Amino acid sequence: MKTERNQEIVRGALGAGKWFPGTRRELSDSIQNFLSCDYSPEIKGLISAIMVPHAGYLYSGPVAGYAYRAVQENASVHGAPETVVVLGFSHRGQCRGVALMDGTAFSTPLGVTPLDAEAAALLLAADPRITLDARPHVGEHSLENQVPFIQTVLPSASLVMALIGDRDSDTLEALAHALAILSTKKRILVVASSDMLHDASYERVRKTDQATLRKVVAMDITGLLLDWDYSHQILCGIGPVVAAMKYAVKRGATKGILLRYRNSGDDHPESRGQWVVGYGAVAFSV
Repeated sequence: MKTERNQEIVRGALGAGKWFPGTRRELSDSIQNFLSCDYSPEIKGLISAIMVPHAGYLYSGPVAGYAYRAVQENASVHGAPETVVVLGFSHRGQCRGVALMDGTAFSTPLGVTPLDAEAAALLLAADPRITLDARPHVGEHSLENQVPFIQTVLPSASLVMALIGDRDSDTLEALAHALAILSTKKRILVVASSDMLHDASYERVRKTDQATLRKVVAMDITGLLLDWDYSHQILCGIGPVVAAMKYAVKRGATKGILLRYRNSGDDHPESRGQWVVGYGAVAFSV
């Protein structure tokens, strides 16, 4: 999108220096460290979608590294996607339906990545629940925290950044349907941005997250939705995860592949009894 003066609109990562390092060198070094994980799962077929955490890199980066290492390895075999559609959710509940970020590009300390206007137009045309609106994106980290990883492992890909404002079943099905239509026009990867349970109890988080991951891997969308409520948020990005899983099913996926799980209590024991957050990385291939 351009203004009346024909100027480009470049959106910026407001969380740089807060959620992830604010300088190019520090951010690049951090991501390369996360990608150097001891990656072992062999994924057959093309990865159509991933579930990946979005907390500050200090906490979730090591788990996110497994998801993006899988994408990197998969792209080297099957070819890289043209466009990455990042699904996040509004922590402040400032929108209904799905709000796509407008503009021409998105900038992080690693550089500037184009926003795919053609892909966005196809999604907008698919359902009225999908709109073009940058306002709900302001200050929201669930999308922008994924971008530096994408810039690193898929440097030629463009972006669509989609913020889900509710978990209405019709909205999620409409988004999955729109993504399936888009996938017939472009080679895409869908990224579902979500952390897992937040609770003071390390054991409760670990036990609950393991049960949730079993449902994710089994593609048990109904079970996930039945297990989630506002007092028991097994996935803080339930909307993105369900939409991505629905899309993966439409593409032919029958199961997920667990790549990595940790929680903040594993790597930062001082958080136990205070605030523990779970992080899972899952790939869906076809």
